[in-house]
Order: sequence, then structure tokens, then C-alpha cells
Amino acid sequence: MALPVAFFAVFFAWPVAAIVARGLDVDGAWRFGRLWDVLAQPGIRHVLWFTTWQALASTGLTLLLALPAAYVFGRFAFPGKQLLRAVVTVPFVLPTVVAGTAFLALLGRGGLLDELWGVRLDTTVWAILLAHVFFNYAVVVRTVGGLWAQLDPRQEEAARMLGASPFQAWRQVTLPALAPAVAAAALMVFLFTFTSFGVVQILGGPRFSTLEVEIYRQTSEIFDLSTAAVLTLIQFAAVGAILAVHAWTVRRRETALRLVDAAVTARRPRGAGQWALLAGVLVTVAVLILLPLGVLVQRSLDAPGFAYYEALTRADGGTFLVPPIEAIGNSLEYALAATAIAVVIGALAAAALTRRDAGRFVRGFDALLMLPLGVSAVTVGFGFLIALDEPPLDLRASWILVPLAQALVGVPFVVRTMLPVLRAVDVRLREAASVLGASPWRVWREVDLPMVRRALLVAAGFAFAVSLGEFGATVFIARPDNPTLPVAVARLLGRPGDLNYGQAMALSTILMVVCAVALLVLERLRTDRTGEF
Repeated sequence: MALPVAFFAVFFAWPVAAIVARGLDVDGAWRFGRLWDVLAQPGIRHVLWFTTWQALASTGLTLLLALPAAYVFGRFAFPGKQLLRAVVTVPFVLPTVVAGTAFLALLGRGGLLDELWGVRLDTTVWAILLAHVFFNYAVVVRTVGGLWAQLDPRQEEAARMLGASPFQAWRQVTLPALAPAVAAAALMVFLFTFTSFGVVQILGGPRFSTLEVEIYRQTSEIFDLSTAAVLTLIQFAAVGAILAVHAWTVRRRETALRLVDAAVTARRPRGAGQWALLAGVLVTVAVLILLPLGVLVQRSLDAPGFAYYEALTRADGGTFLVPPIEAIGNSLEYALAATAIAVVIGALAAAALTRRDAGRFVRGFDALLMLPLGVSAVTVGFGFLIALDEPPLDLRASWILVPLAQALVGVPFVVRTMLPVLRAVDVRLREAASVLGASPWRVWREVDLPMVRRALLVAAGFAFAVSLGEFGATVFIARPDNPTLPVAVARLLGRPGDLNYGQAMALSTILMVVCAVALLVLERLRTDRTGEF
């Protein structure tokens, strides 16, 4: 636990505490009364209301559209199922900036709907809600569908034999078993949408702002650190409550019913109703996921030839000090470094959490590992600049700042991927190796590692994908001569002109392809246990 605790203390707790303390320090004294001053502002109350309202609406809409797909993936066997599973998961590993850009190309000015029917939705809340569903669809499909595939269907069949209707059997047998997984998925979707930044930053415009966007505005545009600190504390308290409820639902889920092999429960659809359900899910995936991604690619090719892609090779001397195409190499280098850090820290933490003699502190650290997913990435990024600006850790001019910030987001995925597999290793194997004289390191190398190698590769893949797309913290600490892909896309979208818009679409397409390739590799490595998140 020593290295994970030190890592989170220095690179998470310290920067967040530094920025909050700086904001609450007014005229040399801490003013906690500033909380009420900020909450009294009508604009801030509107931000709080919109943040909560859109998160609830996004969660409800995601469940409505994704639960039928969870059933289809959990219970049906059909050609192309593995490929379709990868397609559904692509949006989740895409940067939120790319998700926002895709829906801007579909719903915005000059977008597909505007060209066909003269309809624009980028100025409405529907663009944000649909983009959130696009991004979080896979969370429900993978979390609920993974459990649904392992529920023993004979329990529902027994209820049918005792006279229950199909709906009664589902409501009284299957639904209670799925409830913890549905609750866990809903809470994760609510968490991601409550802290949404990239999507709202691109699609929200001046009318809509979440807490995360408002923290960014107060920090980087208005320079009001006091208000930003108060909003950070509010978001921190809300995220802590969400994670506490999530931990409770996960514990309920782990007190399992009897599960069976997923391959046993999957079968070909039977009857017109099941084929219609499968067709409906395929249409939903095509419209909700494939269409925005297809429009994104099409917009990047609007100019004759590959003009937008060629423009990426030229420096404009304004927004970029280097050609935007260099952002690709920068992002890959940063993501590889962040993945190495995340795998080391996450693997050590997961190993500690699986020990039977783990104390209460170690078990509590499991919940703390999830905090970087919910605490404002903007606060973390700006906190890096404030806290790590003097010896012995003066890292402001160092390239390592970006991988460190990205690794904070990757570590929770590594831990969540490796924990179930490590917990499944029979402790008697370790004990037998120890009795035969193996050192703790040799026990790990010869007993645990062969069993968790595939999970470790999957964890590394997820860490790489999320590091590649990290935006909230990187936008503060990426240097102008070393931009990452998400930062470059956001900068291009912030400038007027068709050429800048086209270059943003081209860079987003490149980033989408890189993430999709990484995901397809993950699917080849995936097992039913290691592939769920």
C-alpha cells in the first residue's frame, strides 16, 4: 500500500487541498462563510440545478435505451455479437471532446440535421442528453448485461411452471437479482454526467453549464479562485455521497445468487417478439452510435481531397506553436507513460485490497481510489500548477505532469479490472507455494501473475484509452508546444472558420480510430470476468 498511498497523497490530495485552501484564504484568513455567499448567487444556483437535473435526465434516458441492449447481449447469441459489443463500447473510451464534436457535426450549424431538414439541436439541452447517452450506453450494457448473462434461467422457468406470467416471472425473480447491477450502473452514469465537462463545454454554449464547466470558467476566465474552491467542495461532497452509495450497491451485488457460465444462457432469438427486440437494438446502435461517428468522419473529408488532414501538418503560428499533427505523437507518448504508472500503482493497490488480513484502512482506500473519476479534473490540473511549483517537487516545466494527471484517471480502471480476478485466485495455492519455500515475490510471479496476466493486459488497455482522452486536467498543464489530441481539438473548435472546424473533425477522427483499435485489441483479450467494468 505504501506506493499507492504516497502517489495519491502527493498527486491527488495535495493539489486538490492546495487549490481549495488558496481559494478559501481571503485576506489572510479562511472564510468558510464564503460557501453561503457563493450559493446565494442566482447564477450559481442555476448551475447547481442544471448539473443535477441533466444528470438525472441523462441517467434515466440511458437506462431506457440501454437496458433492452443489456438483455440482448446477455441472453441472445447471434452472428457479429463480439464485434457489436466492441462497437457499443467505443464511445465509452472516446474522449468526451470527441463525443461532443461528433454530436456537433450531427446536430449543430451545418450539421446533418441542419442540411436535411433545417433543424439544429446544438442550442438545446437535447444535444447534451443524447451525447451523454452515446457516451454512457456501454456502462449499462456491460454492467447489467454481464450479470444478466450469468443468471440461471431455470429460476425464471421454475416461476413460469408455477403459473407466473412472463412479466410476473421477470418482475419477481429476475428484476430483484438485477437490481444491484442496475443501481450500480445508474450511479456510475449519474457520476459521469454529474461531472461532465468536455461534452457540455462544446455543446452547452453560454446557456448551459455544469459544476465542472463553471469551475473551469471561474478558474481560467474570471480568475475567481474563491468561488471555484467553494464549487469544488460542493462537487467533492456530492461525489463522495454518490461513491458511498455505489460501494453499498456493489457489496449487495457481490452477495451473489447462483451464477452460471454465460455461454450456457445465450441462445438464438425465438419468435417474432425477440427478433423485433434484436432489430430494435441494432437500429438504436446504428442511430445513436454509428451515425454520429460516421458524420464525424464525413465532415473530416468535406474538403477536396484530404485538405483538412493536410492542414494538420502546417503550423499556423497562432493557436499552435507546432503543426497540430504532432499532437498525435504527444498523446501516444503521454498515454504510454500514464499507462505504465497506472498499471504499477493500480496493480499494487489491487494486490493489497485482496489480502485477507487487510485492515479497515486498506478497505476504505478502495473507495478513495474512485475519487479521481468524480473530483473536478480542472481542480486537479490547476492544483498541479499551484502545488508542484517549488522544490522538492517543482514539476511545472516537466513533461511528466501530463502523464501523472492522466494516470490518476487510469488507476481506478486498473483496480476495478484486476480485483475480481485476484479475488478469484485460490489462497491455498499461495499458501502451498509459501510452505514449499517460495518468497512472497516468487509466489506472486509464479502463482498470481499467470492467472492475472490477461486481466493485467486488459487493465493496461483501458488505462491507455482513458489516458489518451483525458482533457479536464490536461488542458491546464499541456504546454503550447506539446498539445495532446483532446486539447488540440478543443482549441481548433474554439476558433472561427471552416478550416479550423475541419481540422478539429480530422483530429477527432484520428483519435477515434486510435481508441477503436485499442478497444478491438481489448476485445480479443477479454474474458467474461476480465471484460466487465
